[in-house]
Amino acid sequence: MTAPLQKPAAWPDGLLLTYYGDDFTGSTDAMDALSVAGVATVLFLETPNQAMLARFPNVRCVGLAGSSRGRNPAWMKSELSAALASLAALGAPILQYKVCSTFDSSAETGSIGCAIDIGVEQMRGRWSPMIIGAPRLKRYQAFGNLFAAVDGVGYRIDRHPTMARHPVTPMKEADLRVHLRGQTSRRIELLDIVQLRQGSADQRLQALAGDDVPVVMCDVLDEETLLAAGRLVWQQRGEGVFTASSSGLQYALVSHWRELGLLPAQVSFPVAERVPAIAVVSGSCSPVTAQQIAWARANGFHTERLDLERALNRQTTEDEIKRVVVAAAAAIERGVSALVYSAEGPDDPSVVHFDAIAVKAGLSRADAARRIGTALAAVMCRLLDQVDLQRIVVAGGDSSGEVASALGISALSVLAPMAPGAPLCRAWSEQVRRDGLQIVLKGGQIGGQSFFCDVVAGTSTTA
Repeated sequence: MTAPLQKPAAWPDGLLLTYYGDDFTGSTDAMDALSVAGVATVLFLETPNQAMLARFPNVRCVGLAGSSRGRNPAWMKSELSAALASLAALGAPILQYKVCSTFDSSAETGSIGCAIDIGVEQMRGRWSPMIIGAPRLKRYQAFGNLFAAVDGVGYRIDRHPTMARHPVTPMKEADLRVHLRGQTSRRIELLDIVQLRQGSADQRLQALAGDDVPVVMCDVLDEETLLAAGRLVWQQRGEGVFTASSSGLQYALVSHWRELGLLPAQVSFPVAERVPAIAVVSGSCSPVTAQQIAWARANGFHTERLDLERALNRQTTEDEIKRVVVAAAAAIERGVSALVYSAEGPDDPSVVHFDAIAVKAGLSRADAARRIGTALAAVMCRLLDQVDLQRIVVAGGDSSGEVASALGISALSVLAPMAPGAPLCRAWSEQVRRDGLQIVLKGGQIGGQSFFCDVVAGTSTTA
């Protein structure tokens, strides 16, 4: 590997990185990776203006939570283009389109290739780095192929028990170069683990970069290749680069910044205190979340299933929301945490028969999914208005976007670590009842079995 550069006196002035998250849980994942390392980061839920930015004078990284993971290219060319332009205007040397570390996407939904074609126009760089592997999240890339571990067992992503069966964007190809070529005609290259370990990546990059701005994937298998990838991106950022990457980018940059002495090895964060009870809403279909729901039920939570047929039928939507709110509020008033969920794993009947349920309601799959997110958002808003809650959790990327938007939150900052990729956040809002609310936005694959109970206790975990 190449020797580290001489340690600089300080970071360059201004922002170091701006990013757009393709869903809300992924957005907090990226914020978590930076914040817990000591890089002041704020995640905005709407495009920040100067007045909003002025509230955070010491911020070094700015994120914008989005919903492009579930959108089509026409939406992306309109909405995402404007969002990335607003972030590029802030002047950071790295502009990121933050993708999920499982890379699930297609040409029709959440196209990463479309996002790249939009994003490269915003920066002046001659390459577009891509880092997907994130060992801390048990995601690994080797020779272009993506792997993910579940319960200590590693899977190629096209054989992963969840992502290979994703209801909207199943991963049928593990080689990310092949998968991405179905979404863009842009040149796609790879810096593999051998080149990164042997120190030839810089030289290889010089041969690959060009006016056509190729995507250059960087394998990340372990801490050594993570550091090498971060070093490469930071040293070769030039006049500014656009990157479509997972939070592996954040972890890689942090690793290099520590190497340069710009960050301490450890950062002290306040320990979250136990609260009497929390409210949880979950729209996740993940088996990981299903295990967490079952654990919570077995350990004192009141769990309440949202009936999807009633929630999607306009004549019964209001009654169904009222029903679950009444039950959950009664539990919380007794000091019992409440969890409202729409599914319990990929084999849940509500998931298996979701298309038929949507058709019965006269809705497309996408519209039905958003309607469920809206119902869960209404449940959480009413709970917050009716009972005294200090801390809440939202599970599922789409659900998190719907709920967080409905709550009137303008920004989030990390309050304390919780689980990798799902920190305990402080909400910033113009609404007095929402400002200061503690919230966790949890992706479907994130956290151990006891996650929801850990949030009640304020217990931070490393797995």
